[in-house]
This record gives sequence, structure tokens and C-alpha cells, in this order.
Amino acid sequence: MPYRLLKGEPLELVKRLLEGDSRAAARLISMVEERNPSAPAALASIYPHTGRAHVVGITGPPGVGKSTLLRALSRTLLDKGMKVGIIAVDPSSPFGGGALLGDRIRMQDLSTEKGVFLRSMGTRGTPGGLSASTGAAVDILDAMGMDMVLVETAGAGQSEVDVAGIAHTCVVITMPRSGDDIQAMKAGLMEVGDIFVVNKADLPGAEEALRLLEGALRLDPRGRDRVPPVIRTAAFTGEGVDLLREEILEHRRYLEERGLWEERFRRRLLQQVMNLVMEEAGARLREILEGGRRCAHVLERLLESRETDPYTAAREIAADLLRDND
Repeated sequence: MPYRLLKGEPLELVKRLLEGDSRAAARLISMVEERNPSAPAALASIYPHTGRAHVVGITGPPGVGKSTLLRALSRTLLDKGMKVGIIAVDPSSPFGGGALLGDRIRMQDLSTEKGVFLRSMGTRGTPGGLSASTGAAVDILDAMGMDMVLVETAGAGQSEVDVAGIAHTCVVITMPRSGDDIQAMKAGLMEVGDIFVVNKADLPGAEEALRLLEGALRLDPRGRDRVPPVIRTAAFTGEGVDLLREEILEHRRYLEERGLWEERFRRRLLQQVMNLVMEEAGARLREILEGGRRCAHVLERLLESRETDPYTAAREIAADLLRDND
């Protein structure tokens, strides 16, 4: 059954969000991260107002200058009169679980700019370089009226391909002579990238990195009808940043002209639903297992007689639960 109608504070927050209130957006994202019981109903109510923002994933190995380039890109988008939402996913603290907020510190000056909403989120142990709440945060900023939502992943290297599941356009950033260009090809980032960037291009080896990436993309055996562009940037000086902005906007036009925009939106919805199903199922499963009713007999066999092992036990318990729900 659908979530009940909102009332009280959540209803007021949604009303303010749809009017473009940044404080309401911040509070709703916090409710999602805190697993507030009112959060699902609030997200359900804003869903009809989503689907307009261009979601751009910014990914790549650590140290390539993602945050600095994102900051420069945001400024050039603001110069074009666009409203920009930024979700910077930082690695979580291993102690408290919160974000270390390195990206928030590096982009602090952007947070005071009119037309920008910046939020740091911790991965909270989620693989793939994203937070489990990232999809909900994207929806909130979309409903708020942002023209573009930039999602910067945590910088975990090979695990960062999940951003392709929530973005219309995926920008993969590398840098010269660091091995990151080779790493990108090995990691699967080559497959998810719509635009490739060689950042810190004022360093030696930039031309070599450009040639390597361009050559690898031309030899891609999957037969794409569009070869992703490779752009040279130097975020500190602004070199290539305007070109990156135009390539991102051009990619949206490409998707829309070929009917791929809705396809990517459907892909994002599917990923979001699958994540939510896994979250709901996991919570329900924990309730069942922590009660001990289903697995007491298996634990006895594990601990006392060693008639079974943890792997077989897990399989038996899962099969038992699934039979009850057939």
C-alpha cells in the first residue's frame, strides 16, 4: 500500500523544498541518512517533481583532482545561469561512520554561492564509491529545481563504477603519469565513461595520457556509435573547463535526440528500486534472524556437533525463508 499522506514537519519541508528552499533540502537529506520514519513518505511525495535535472557522475581514482575540477566546473555552470546541486561522497569515518568531509572543506567557498547546493555524504561502508542515500539526495535536489546535479564519488578506484547506475552522464577523470589512465581501463571505468578527462594537464606526460586514452577508445570492441571525447584540463588555471561543460551539455543533447535520455532515467530508477528492495529485505531479514526462531537448530548443529558449516547453514536458512514466501 502507498505511504500515508504527509502531515506536520515533513509536509512543510516538502512544500518548502518545491519552492527551492535549501534548508528544507538539507533537512530532508538528513532525515534520509538518519532513517527517519517519515523520510519514505516525503520522498514518495516529491517523486512526481523529479526527472528534470541532468545528473552527472564525476568519478576516477584518488588524487586526480576531482574536487578541484568539480569546483571549477560548477563556477562555469553558474556563469551560464544554471542552478547546481553537488553531492560529494566522502569515505566514512571508521569510528563514527560519518563523512570525513574533505570535499566539503575543499569546496567550502561554493556553499555560499547563490544557485549552489553542496552536500557531503559518507559512504557508510557502501561499496561502489557512493552512499546508500545518494539516490534519494539526487531526487531531493532534482525536485528542488536544480538544473544539474553533480555526484562526486569517494575516490575508491576500481569500485567506482556504480555511479553509472544513477547518472545520465558519467565523467571519468585521470591524470598524467600516475598509472591512473591504465587503472581506469582495467577497472571497468572505461566502460562506464561518457566523457574522459586528463586533469592536471600542466604536468609532464599529459599528451601521452591523452593519446593512450584516445587510442583505447577507438579500439573499443563494443562498437559504440559515439566515441567518448577525451578532454585536457588544468582545474587550477581553468584550462579546458569550459570545454568540459560544453561536452556535458552536448552529451545531454545526444541522449535526448536518440531517445536515450528516458532509457538512462529508467536505468537509474531500476537501480534505485533494487537498492531499496535490498535495504527493505535486509532489514526484515535481520529482524527474523535476530529473533533466533529460524536458525536456532542450525546454530546448534554448527556449535555442538559441527554437522554443518557456516556456508551450508546460510544456504539452508535462506532456502527456508524463501519457501515460506512462495
